[in-house]
Amino acid sequence: MRSPIATAVAIGVGVIVLLGYLFPLPFLDPLRILFLDWAIILAAVAGLVAILNLFKVHWQKLSAPRNRDYYSLFFILGFIPTLVLGLLLGPGDARIQPLITAIQLPIEASLLGLLTITFAISAVRLMATRRSWISGLFLASTIIFLLAGSGIFLSDTAPSLIRETLGALNLLPGAGARGILLGIALGSLLTGLRVLLGIDRPYSE
Repeated sequence: MRSPIATAVAIGVGVIVLLGYLFPLPFLDPLRILFLDWAIILAAVAGLVAILNLFKVHWQKLSAPRNRDYYSLFFILGFIPTLVLGLLLGPGDARIQPLITAIQLPIEASLLGLLTITFAISAVRLMATRRSWISGLFLASTIIFLLAGSGIFLSDTAPSLIRETLGALNLLPGAGARGILLGIALGSLLTGLRVLLGIDRPYSE
């Protein structure tokens, strides 16, 4: 059901925020700040709901009568103390930062390891199914960047030419990351324009 009132409110709020950025007039700027504050509150509530739902899912997996997932116990044991300390001390407290870092860094390392394995398997499968110079270039670049990122050839005993070459190659992922960020920015801009024009209505069913 597409409500014209919801569409008008969404378009009106979007236009006011956009005009407040482009033309910081005295009567537009307070409205823009107010709407952004409301959006931040809604985003925080949505994040809290998502976190509670994640906890509920792991609790259901742990308390299931059959095929219990005992890995969820580690999540619960890490979630509850972190949540309690975060509420008591506050997220900006210096005493809780080492705890958050100790949890965050292993998760990031695990995700990077999983991403590395995924890239390697994808490269091998692409080379096996579609043998072309593009698949060969993808496989070769995957192997080179995995070796470059491992730090094997960046030791002090490695020849200077190899270290300089790998240092230059490590600049290429930065260019790719900028391209991804530009794509995300353009996609966000296009999505916002489609919502402002009423083409996409994600707030209605």
